[in-house]
Amino acid sequence: MGHGITVVGSLNADLVVSVRRFPTPGETVTGQGFAVFSGGKGANQAFGAARLAAGQLPVRMVGRVGNDAYGGWLRQNLHAAGVDVGHVVPLPEAPTGLALIAIDPSGQNQIVVVPGANGEFAPAALSEAHHAVAGAAVVMLQLEIPLPTVQTAARVARESGAVVILDPAPARALSDMLLRSVDYLTPNESELSVLTGGAPQSTLRRGDAVTRARQVIARGARKVLVKMGRQGALLVTETSEHLFPAFPVEAVDTTAAGDAFNAGLAFALARGSGEVEAIRFATAAGAVSVTRPGAQPSMPARETVEALLAPAGPAST
Repeated sequence: MGHGITVVGSLNADLVVSVRRFPTPGETVTGQGFAVFSGGKGANQAFGAARLAAGQLPVRMVGRVGNDAYGGWLRQNLHAAGVDVGHVVPLPEAPTGLALIAIDPSGQNQIVVVPGANGEFAPAALSEAHHAVAGAAVVMLQLEIPLPTVQTAARVARESGAVVILDPAPARALSDMLLRSVDYLTPNESELSVLTGGAPQSTLRRGDAVTRARQVIARGARKVLVKMGRQGALLVTETSEHLFPAFPVEAVDTTAAGDAFNAGLAFALARGSGEVEAIRFATAAGAVSVTRPGAQPSMPARETVEALLAPAGPAST
């Protein structure tokens, strides 16, 4: 088995505005604040995993940026967090990806993604990063780069014996071929709805989530871990289900909660934790992240996650 974590995915500059409420179509609303954060689901997950690993395990990022100021800034931010960015290649012919994010007072968000260089990341480009993918213990994937590239990375990872975690976001239909290479599929409720041929639903009853998850398992995924927000995380296998309750926290910004969850899961599995321990760790990492603004800035350190997991304290004697 390989060592460390490799993330194959997107890098974006996140342009974030705070609003009192989201505009309706054709309406203009006034924003209360503006900031630029480093983001992209792939980069967020790499950053989160590196912050948790803190040098304990190698974390590698494989992706594409533009040969522009945003691209250099994103590579530097990941490098500073401890991510190996040797396979993050600047492309002269495409701009760095952008995400336009609006956040309301409850912490909910609306996001528009402009792929830029992420959309130019073709499967053939993975050849130069083959060892980074094949040599990992855990490979993390998302859907902000071309689907054929995701499929190729998943196949290489599976053939090498790595644990493959696929975050199916943004939501889209997936092939059985891809699902057969996935160990943990980690949709939220809306993404699970789309994966099973329905309209996006922001909330699902537990029984409905289990039924839909098993439809995906029947198509090839080994396990489905449904991120159900305040309810927690629901692990579904062919024959069992288990809900890992959410930690009660005050949400400030949910933008990267799913990325923090996946980073926690990957880190815990890569360091050898059992499945139950890894999912509890992932749930705690996601909980910490929603208490902070921004995507990568909200990613917690390992000590913060472990403090949330710890019991209230030693019993008095």
